[in-house]
Amino acid sequence: MEKATFAAGCFWGVESAFRKLMGVLSTQVGYTGGKKDNPTYEEVCTSSTQHVEAIEVVYDPCFISYEELLNTFWDIHDPTTLNRQGFDIGSQYRSAIFYHNSNQERLAKESRKKQNESGRFDDPIVTEIIPASKFWKAEEYHQKYYEKKGTRGCDLN
Repeated sequence: MEKATFAAGCFWGVESAFRKLMGVLSTQVGYTGGKKDNPTYEEVCTSSTQHVEAIEVVYDPCFISYEELLNTFWDIHDPTTLNRQGFDIGSQYRSAIFYHNSNQERLAKESRKKQNESGRFDDPIVTEIIPASKFWKAEEYHQKYYEKKGTRGCDLN
């Protein structure tokens, strides 16, 4: 089993999209990339902690590759908007890939370069690619939010 960590806006929809992938064993939403231990949702929403809403994915590389996870990441959000996804505005909604090893770093950078060169996006990609840091699990009511609410969340193409 391996771990991947992504930030692509509000973590509810991000988690919903990744949970639907064959080979993803578990997900949890939370906060990473910030300066405060054990931040709360309310603190992260102020942008003062510098955390980002993120998802931690545990996956089986025998069934799904890191490259496939990266493809999903690019498909579910706009990586060209700084500190924003749709109506959600603030540094906690920034686009980021948090790599757990040098192979993930290399693949993420290659993937970002390929996406930038593809012509798919009108503007340059602003997605950060940085080392994974402490991941703080979000409050329980945020976990599997769309499943709990009985809504579909993100549909993948």
